[in-house]
Amino acid sequence: MATQIGATEKDTREFQTIKVEVEGALGRLILNRPERLNAIGATMLLELAEAARWFDRHRELRVVIVSGAGRAFSAGADLRDSPMGAVNADHSWLYRREVGQSGLRAADALEQMHAVTIAQVQGYAVGGGLVLMALCDLRVAADDAVFFIPEIDLGVPLAWGGIPRLVREIGPALTKELVMTCRRFTPAEAKAAGFLNRVVPADQLEREVNQLAAQLLAKPSVPVIITKEHVNAVTRVMSAGITSFADGDALLGSIGEAESRQAARNYTKKALGAEREL
Repeated sequence: MATQIGATEKDTREFQTIKVEVEGALGRLILNRPERLNAIGATMLLELAEAARWFDRHRELRVVIVSGAGRAFSAGADLRDSPMGAVNADHSWLYRREVGQSGLRAADALEQMHAVTIAQVQGYAVGGGLVLMALCDLRVAADDAVFFIPEIDLGVPLAWGGIPRLVREIGPALTKELVMTCRRFTPAEAKAAGFLNRVVPADQLEREVNQLAAQLLAKPSVPVIITKEHVNAVTRVMSAGITSFADGDALLGSIGEAESRQAARNYTKKALGAEREL
């Protein structure tokens, strides 16, 4: 729907799990499942990909702020609504692979958006939530945000294009450590590694992101867009050979292993127990 606010038209679209809006040159994408700490399920993945296409239809749009409603950016893949939970042996290989690739397709769509994207990160950014951050051009986090990548504890590899994107952003050694150990790390460590642009007090996060967006919007649009595309082209060349085309296959292979299934059960039991205590 579109409504008129002053001289600027505001456009919004209804989704189940996210909120999107565009007002002039500024857009917002809000993960909107605060009761689930904005966990990313099968529905959200489809909606994120569609939202990226919707944003690209706004020719005047130049900056999109990506944030999470409530007290978390995103708790990562939803253990209750995982795309892989819909897969069983009765489905065809093509169907299973398409489900497995849904996260990668959403990630690619968001990363390839025309507008400059800014991640506004508070609370937890876990697993797939951290990958969502990596898709954004710029990243600002509250100083009390919490980061970790629990996929291996769940018995699966990090997917959604997460490995090549993290290697691109923080290098191979730190990527291996953070993914293989599943340890928590701080915004200060993430900034020192080059993953974050800014770390600010939590009560200043929204203002800092809005100011950064305003700085970008005040610049000539063409060289800003060219700079985004130029940097992305350089990083693609630098990471040639590090691809994620078969993330879905890797996920399908992992969930078939008894050891992985047991790890997932253990982690899910622990995570759901902690969730009830929150």
